[in-house]
Amino acid sequence: MNENFAIQLFEGKKVRIVWDAEQEKYYFSVADIVQVLTDSADVKQYIKRMRSRDSELNSKWGTICTPVVMLAPDGKRRKTQAADLEGIFRIIQAIPSKKAEPVKQWLAELGSMRVDQMIDPELTFQMAVEDYRRQGYSDRWINERMRSIEMRKELTDEWHRSGIHEPRDFAILTNVLTKAWSGMTTGEYKRYKGLTKQNLRDNMTNVELALNTLAEVATTEYSRQSNPQSMAESQRIAKEGGEVAREARETMERRLGRSVVSSERASDYIRPIEDKGQNALPKEDE
Repeated sequence: MNENFAIQLFEGKKVRIVWDAEQEKYYFSVADIVQVLTDSADVKQYIKRMRSRDSELNSKWGTICTPVVMLAPDGKRRKTQAADLEGIFRIIQAIPSKKAEPVKQWLAELGSMRVDQMIDPELTFQMAVEDYRRQGYSDRWINERMRSIEMRKELTDEWHRSGIHEPRDFAILTNVLTKAWSGMTTGEYKRYKGLTKQNLRDNMTNVELALNTLAEVATTEYSRQSNPQSMAESQRIAKEGGEVAREARETMERRLGRSVVSSERASDYIRPIEDKGQNALPKEDE
């Protein structure tokens, strides 16, 4: 999941939301929605009773809800029970509350806002900037990250134009490009940084982001010029684009006398949003 954290307010109460760019859908914290609807002093117990009352909801709970990484009240990232818009509407049906209709309207407005963002991509960028600021990232890092997002979009659009549409093929090409400049596949790179489900680019240093962006820009330009007709050709071009960034990396490393590919995560020196050395994200009730 390509995580994009946000906190929305309904009548002064916080509702945590994650936008999944890959699936193009919102995921809402189930506990936050239930809290808004019920004002319960113990949301977990209310959810248990709600499931026991509604056997159909209980039988489909594992399908409706999924663990999603969200920011907990203590500022750490934790796996939280979440549901998409359809799932949240089903949960609302199980809760007798006068607020049900206002919440439904509020959710519909959020959906409309997302449509507006798709029409005007600048709104999406503005939302992402504010989300990163809430997480404690510096403006310098955010500017580099926003640039990398824009360049990544141009690359994926070019891959689409070349006839590549499957997520698996995107992952293969990304691995080829990443390994060409960094010496590691995306999975190896994440393990090197001690990441699990976190987004790799969100944990790159400024230099790493710049090199990765250079690799993607070069790949985009080479692909536009070569007009590949097969996956094999696109893989070759991705490797060539990555090698441009590798050459820049090696030049920098010779002058610095050290590697610029770091095991350090952006969160390690920007803001301690999770405990160092932690290999897995805990659930909120742990």
